Amino acid sequence: MKLKTKKAAAKRFQVTGGGKLKRRKAYANHILTKKSPKRKRNLRKWALVSPSDEKRVKQMLNLK
Repeated sequence: MKLKTKKAAAKRFQVTGGGKLKRRKAYANHILTKKSPKRKRNLRKWALVSPSDEKRVKQMLNLK
């Protein structure tokens, strides 16, 4: 039987060309008035998944 990808994870993570995982940053959806423009701008950027979480995320995406 083929393994199914966790669709919630598939929508939240992307694999880079080198095989690393990208994620969106948290705290960018609401209560934005008290956050500075610089902080909000940096929250728009993608970040890499930490090495300690990489194994779990790859398992959810059926990678490796």
